[in-house]
Amino acid sequence: MATTFAAGVLLPVILDRLASRGFLNFVRGGKLTDELSKLEIKMLSVNAVLEDPEGKPDTNRNVKDWIDDLKDAIYDAEDILEETLINATNASWGKLLNYFFSPAIISKVKKVHDRLALLAEQRDLMDPLQGVGCKSFIRLAPTASLVQEYFILGRDDDKEAIISHLRSIGHCRPDDSKIRVIAIVGTGGIGKTTLGKVVYDDIRVKEHFDIQAWVCVSKKLNMFKVSKTLLEAISSSTCTSKDLNMIQLKLMDELSGKRFLLVLDDVWNMNFTVWNILSNPLKCGAQGSKVIVITRDEDAASIVCADATHHLNPLPDEECWLLFVKYAIQEGSSNNSPLDQELEEIGRQIVRKCKGLPLAIKTIGALLQCNQVVAAWKQVLISDLWDFPNEPILPALILSYKCLPLELKRCFAYCSIFPKAYIFEKDELVLLWMAEGFLKESNKTMEEVGDNYFFDLVSRSFFQQASGSKSSCFVMHDLINDLARFVSEKFSVALESNDSKEIVSKTRYFSYIIDVFEKFEPLCKDARRLRTFLPLELSPRNCDFLLTKRLPRNLFLKLTRLRMLSLSHYQDYMIELPESIENIIYLRYLDLSFTKVGKLPDSICELINLQTLKLSGCRDLSLLPREMRKLVNLRHLDITGTRIEYMPIELSRLECLRTLTTFVVGKDGGSCIGELGKLKNLQGKLSILELQNITSGKDAWDASLKSMENIEKLELKWNAVDNISENQRIILDNLQPHTNLKSLTINYYGGNSFPDWLGHQSYRNITSLHLEKCKYCCSLPALGQLPHLQDLSIIGFSGVTTVGLDFYGGGSSSIEPFGALEVLKFQQMMKWEEWLPFSAESEAGKAFPRLGELYIDDCPKLKGGLPVGFSSLDKLAIKKCPELVVPLPMTRNTCELELIHCNEVLLKELRSGVQKLAVEGFDALDSLPEGMMNSNDNLQELRITDCFSLMTLPDGSLLSKLKTLEINMCQKLEIPMHSQYSSLERLKLFKTCESLTSFQLDQFPKLSTITTSCCKNLESLAVSERYEYDSMVSWIEIHNCPNFKSFPKGGLRAPNLTYFCLSNCENLSSLPDNMHLLLPSLMCLHVLNCPEIESFPKDGLPSGLNSIIIYCCDKLFANRKGWVLQKLPSLTKLEIGGNSEDLESFPEAGLLSTTLTHLSINGFPNLKSLDREGLQHLTSLQRLRIDYCSTLECIRGVALLASLSHLQINHCPKFKDMPKEGLHCSLSLIQINGCPLLAKQFDGKKGREWHKIAKAHRIMVDGEFIE
Repeated sequence: MATTFAAGVLLPVILDRLASRGFLNFVRGGKLTDELSKLEIKMLSVNAVLEDPEGKPDTNRNVKDWIDDLKDAIYDAEDILEETLINATNASWGKLLNYFFSPAIISKVKKVHDRLALLAEQRDLMDPLQGVGCKSFIRLAPTASLVQEYFILGRDDDKEAIISHLRSIGHCRPDDSKIRVIAIVGTGGIGKTTLGKVVYDDIRVKEHFDIQAWVCVSKKLNMFKVSKTLLEAISSSTCTSKDLNMIQLKLMDELSGKRFLLVLDDVWNMNFTVWNILSNPLKCGAQGSKVIVITRDEDAASIVCADATHHLNPLPDEECWLLFVKYAIQEGSSNNSPLDQELEEIGRQIVRKCKGLPLAIKTIGALLQCNQVVAAWKQVLISDLWDFPNEPILPALILSYKCLPLELKRCFAYCSIFPKAYIFEKDELVLLWMAEGFLKESNKTMEEVGDNYFFDLVSRSFFQQASGSKSSCFVMHDLINDLARFVSEKFSVALESNDSKEIVSKTRYFSYIIDVFEKFEPLCKDARRLRTFLPLELSPRNCDFLLTKRLPRNLFLKLTRLRMLSLSHYQDYMIELPESIENIIYLRYLDLSFTKVGKLPDSICELINLQTLKLSGCRDLSLLPREMRKLVNLRHLDITGTRIEYMPIELSRLECLRTLTTFVVGKDGGSCIGELGKLKNLQGKLSILELQNITSGKDAWDASLKSMENIEKLELKWNAVDNISENQRIILDNLQPHTNLKSLTINYYGGNSFPDWLGHQSYRNITSLHLEKCKYCCSLPALGQLPHLQDLSIIGFSGVTTVGLDFYGGGSSSIEPFGALEVLKFQQMMKWEEWLPFSAESEAGKAFPRLGELYIDDCPKLKGGLPVGFSSLDKLAIKKCPELVVPLPMTRNTCELELIHCNEVLLKELRSGVQKLAVEGFDALDSLPEGMMNSNDNLQELRITDCFSLMTLPDGSLLSKLKTLEINMCQKLEIPMHSQYSSLERLKLFKTCESLTSFQLDQFPKLSTITTSCCKNLESLAVSERYEYDSMVSWIEIHNCPNFKSFPKGGLRAPNLTYFCLSNCENLSSLPDNMHLLLPSLMCLHVLNCPEIESFPKDGLPSGLNSIIIYCCDKLFANRKGWVLQKLPSLTKLEIGGNSEDLESFPEAGLLSTTLTHLSINGFPNLKSLDREGLQHLTSLQRLRIDYCSTLECIRGVALLASLSHLQINHCPKFKDMPKEGLHCSLSLIQINGCPLLAKQFDGKKGREWHKIAKAHRIMVDGEFIE
């Protein structure tokens, strides 16, 4: 992975820089100049040696070590040349003289030269270093290339069989909870994932399932990560929880009652315990839900009890040949013709060497696509790499790497910093390559060169688009990742949890996903020459990734050769960047995003090589350094989400700047907006804030937005203004953007009208437009002629009374108004009264032909005139429009309707076909319109909220078709328990149905989720004696039901129940009988403030329980000796809290299960100590938390917990003594808050208790880290 960028390039640049400063004559012919010249000549000669054997399967260890030493020496030589260039560019005359005539510098250069010379001489002593006779096959893919869709050959039978299994529901009993699994099994590179993706994307599969999600599991199976990724994929939102149980509960809630397809790709190391935990939340799905497991491991298919297993065999010869031809002959090229006989003969021999593996065939085919010459194909055929002995690396992959151009080799090998299955973004990787100097700027920018390199690697199958991610996200196949690690070896380390990899002196590229601090310690000793320091997948709320101030200072003092440094997402603990950052003179990429950095040191402006500076999410950052203009090589500056008050002066001197996410117009200082106009290369997204500080139209004109053809997203934002300003009209007119713009947002504009350019049809590329808080505008701009506008929101136009013909762009144009619009939102239009249609008829005419979603919210004076006839309208939401009484603009395609705090007249206008209906805030409504409800056979979801007078739901077919019913704050409403809710899957009742006393589960045969809260007269869950089926329910919550007393006689028969929560049920005296038999899937049991419950069922709890929470159940806690928690082999989490006054020591010996990993103790007023005997057997305990134990004095026994990693003690005012033995060195974090007596004993690391905790890696007292 050697780099040749410095060789033959840097010395001329150095001399040129010296000449431009009038300094060259002082150093020409000097000792240092001569030594640098010798060094570059030697680098050029040894680079030629390196290029040929790189990647060769050397069996001679001496040869391999020699090559590694040579690479290492070249890295050092490049560092010296670049250091010289930096000094030649930036150092003062005095420093420059000292540098060029320094004996130490001259000696350092000579030492590296001599080392290279010695290594070059040793070459003759090695075994012959012959390459594989393969020249680099160069081609440049266009920057805009798209990844080809997945296709398969020779797998039609497998594909159809899998799809058939997926679509079959079978004849299961209603209470059958078995998860249906299909396994795809085969060796690496045989096409398992590709087959899975083709099946996953098949239209028949998409139409069959309600939810689909794809997760790459990878070799180091992490239950937390897999569950979290599944939840995020299904919910389309970020999950910040660190608790596996809560994540699985949320996952179960999302899947409940839905038919889902989940794909677990690249499954390794599966065992029964892991599968049971992973699969528990999946049992709540609707019948027909399926899981596909893709694995190389035959045992994994057995462990998951696959209903069908598809073993993929190598592709037949003819399909192999067809696949090879598809990749070897480029579509649309002059070579897109049948191969001549000789090439075909050689090609078929090459294909046979690939042994039927599609990955190998595609990679070799892509390699040969650019060189269809007989000699080149023969070189590949006779290569000795086909006999490569290292079995994990396919010979075809080694050969493909060997034949890459050197610049692509460097870029690909760098990707060894990514863990397996890691998803990376194209643009981010290009910036990393750029930081490492892999991209040379010529007639194209470095970013454009990087894009070409990236898509070239994509076309060669080294990268592939990530499943279920946006189009810019990619991943490497596991075997390709193995290849990257093989060719980079010790020069790159990707450190993961429980990893045995070591950082050595040759390591240059380092990434990590870790949760313990001590793994950083080797950095300052063995990795002084690191170039990349990259944390991956850090969560800003995850306390596993705490960072003390010590770490950055160590980094900046020791790791001075870094080109890339990221401390991103160390949100709460990275609060300052030291001045010593200037020591990292090579730094090109610095990422401090989402940290608490409040100020950047002035010394950062000395980093003249800096190309990328990321500060997004630094909410405490209000100023940029004054001398930012010195960063003349800066290309990307991201300050999104900061509190920057103004831009530093002379920003226009940053002529290389391509990304500037935000420009803040200062009031009294900083760069004026005219500086923006001199930054000709800006692209992507730009937000211009505080526009009220622009005083003249000329200043706005000088911003030259109209010439910025590469800006795609633009935000123009004033501060909130109190007075109308005609000046703002001129300013906005002069801020006219280029017609290439795709997205525009205007906030707090204070003019009374918009300039003519807004809405002009020349803006053909605009797809998104948001106008907000423009409260002085009395009319809307003419937007209907924007031909590709898809998303439009108009918010806070307080002066608009009518939306009329002007909105459509007038009637003279032949363009169909809003022809592409899909989403339209009107909100907070306080004076709006009327919306006129486009044509004189009472229909929308030709306007809005593709409108799918219409939102009208908080428009209190809107009365009528709504256009109708939106032919594609799928969702309509009308909120807080009490005067609106006209017919709703619904069609037969409208399937989702929300009416919230509106006039009751609208309810009578509903049409059939609605599938989701939400009704809220109709105080006088006593019943839903019979006609409307009877005609809505398609209704599946009904949500009724805050309808105080509503008394009944209509009986009949409606209730039998509903899948989701949610009723909130409808106290008078009665739910007819005699009806058959044959389809209902989710039911939520809150402060409603005061007449409901008994909930008959047998009336709800498919119900999977029950949540009842504040149903004050509810007394029981019941089942008819003659009902013979088990309940399908998987989730039960009963909160604040003071009269709730009982469950079905004999127990609650719910084999799918995984979550069971009871809180504030003051009259409940017992849990259901026979829980150990009837609730086999139960994972979580939460019992809170149920004071009359005295004990668990006599035969115990379900053995699969992994989380128990008990709070304020004093009678139950008093009988804790009968809990028998030792019989729960899966129990990992226990939270105990209460007011028991007789508890002085806890836990008693033998009370707790040895499987516990998390223990929380809360609120016992007389608890004085933790019992040594009760704790010593908790050999798996990782986290211990103690809260609000007002008399706690000591925690004897904690010292014995060698597995403990986190200890937290909060608000225990009498706590003063740590165990006399001290705490174990395994502790990575101790947090102590509100314990003044103990904090006093630490006394700034001098007190008598300090030595007892000093071995912990991180210590936080009252919110502050102690260094």
